[in-house]
Order: sequence, then structure tokens, then C-alpha cells
Amino acid sequence: MTRSNSTNKLVALLAALTMVAAACGGGDSEGSEGSTSGSTSGVNVSGSSTVEPIAIRVAEDFKTVDGDVKTQVSGPGTGDGFKLFCEGGTDISNASRTIKDSEAENCKENGINYVELKVAVDGIAVMTNPANTAVECLSFADLYALVGPESAGFETWAAGNEIAADAGGDAGLPDAPLVISAPGTESGTYDSFVEIVLEGIAEERGEEPDARIDYSSAADDNVIIETLATNDTSFGWVGFAFAVENADRVKLIDVKDADGNCVTPTPETIASNEYPIARDLFIYVNTGSAANNEGLVAFVDHFMDFGLDTAVAEAGYVPLTDEAKAATRAAWTGR
Repeated sequence: MTRSNSTNKLVALLAALTMVAAACGGGDSEGSEGSTSGSTSGVNVSGSSTVEPIAIRVAEDFKTVDGDVKTQVSGPGTGDGFKLFCEGGTDISNASRTIKDSEAENCKENGINYVELKVAVDGIAVMTNPANTAVECLSFADLYALVGPESAGFETWAAGNEIAADAGGDAGLPDAPLVISAPGTESGTYDSFVEIVLEGIAEERGEEPDARIDYSSAADDNVIIETLATNDTSFGWVGFAFAVENADRVKLIDVKDADGNCVTPTPETIASNEYPIARDLFIYVNTGSAANNEGLVAFVDHFMDFGLDTAVAEAGYVPLTDEAKAATRAAWTGR
């Protein structure tokens, strides 16, 4: 009799535990929030190397607010970041461009819902070596002639003069060796440069909107700077903030606007859109993760406060206007 009662109690206890496990288990996530990244306490941030310094500064300050939430920040590039994000591998994806349709479709197929939050403005600086005194200002046509899809094989700046003239440039590129180092296709900086500078001219000329395939590409901006700093007539591009950090090693080149005026990249000309090669910076937050991870919500809340107001400026980027900050914060609270 005693053994029977004990057995019945054990069975009842196991059944109860099974029901609790089923209630807490994963299963298919078909709710309005979509899938999570699998993290329910820590925060995993990846994506754009351009946005990475902002996210790192936010993470560092967040530790002083909530040291119990572990944050991890990496910067393999916008494209690689979106791949991880849309497969549920990260909670936040840093991006130096908006998400592509193909990437958004990948997120949708994997049940990843997200909110897009603009966090800063950045210019793309085109650069050469300080020894290259022959180059001070370039037009979009000049830039296309140097690094556009028709320029593969060009080993001197002057080799691009015919294309530059045909595309509306000045055809005054110097007869000097051309050594190019710039971000590769995995980078949002590459995508933004192609979209802003090359795409329109390429389409007019019946070419694919891509950069030439035969330059030295690097995911690490430090590698690009090193190449430019050690070659007297080099050429390349990186985010403005990183270029300014290395202003003692490279020379920033002015860029002509639509009226033919040479515009120097500065925080003021970038914020006012006077500088022709500027782009917005974003973070994308997995709303499914946010629904299940209080630490993630607290981190993004901190990003909306300290991040937009302090971290952006400390990282060397151009802060949003008050109106744009308000719109970003509203997007987060209304997710």
C-alpha cells in the first residue's frame, strides 16, 4: 500500500514536471515577435565595422549600469552581419546601409522580425598618400574612371582619363602608379560607395554597378590605411571617422558636388549633406529576442540614451539631429 502511494506520487510529480518543461520549451516561434537568437540574458552584436566603435562604446558604458548583462560586439562587415542576424545568430546587427531585399527575405524565411534604428551619420572619405600632391579634388566621374567596372587593369591614374572625360569629368588624372586598397564586397562601406558614387554612372553607360574586381580589398580598415600610407600615389576609401583618426598617415581628397564645387569632408559638411558621399548608420534589433531578453532591452534603451547622445560623438561620427533622434527613439519604443 505504501509502495503504491509512493509510486503514484512519483508519477504525478514527473507528469507535472513534464508539463512545466513543455510550457517553457522552445517549439515553433510563430508569434508576432518572430524567432529569437537563442540568447535570453546576454547581448550579441555583430555586423558593420563602421558602426562597431559606437556599439563598443555603448557596451563599455552599459557595464557601469548593468554589469550582469554580458555583451559581445564584433565587426565582420554589414553583409556578413545580416547573414548571422537573419539566421538567428545575433541580437543586434550593426549596418552602414539599409538591409537589402534579399537579406530581408532571408530574415522573413527564418522568422526573424526586427526594428530598424538610425543611430548616426557618416561620410565616406576618399584618400591618397600625403605625398600625392597632384590630386586634391575628384568628381564622381573621376572616381568611376579609377575604380568603376570599366577600369580593371588600369595601373596608372592617367589610364582613367578617357573614361573620366566620357563620363563628364575633367580628365586631369596624373600619370602616376595607381595602387588601390579599399573595403571588399562584404562591407557596407563598399555597398554605400558603389551605390552613391558608381551606380548612376554605371547604369548610364550600360555597365554593372560594381567596383573593379582587381584592387586590394580588405575587411580591416587598418590594412587599407597601411597600404595607402606606404604607397606614395595610392588611392582608397574608408569611413570618415576612421580616416580622420589616421589623418597623419593619409590625405583626404575633396569631392565635387553636383555644381562642380570641391567639398571637404567635415562633420559639418556631412551633417548638412553638402559632402556628396555621406550615408546613414543603423542598428537592427531582433524584436523576438527583445521580447524574451530583458538585458537586450536594457542595452538598447542605453543605446537610445547614451549611445545617440555621447557614444556617436566619442566614436567620431556625426550625431543625428534632435528630430532624427526622436524618430529613432519612437521607433524603438513602438516596436
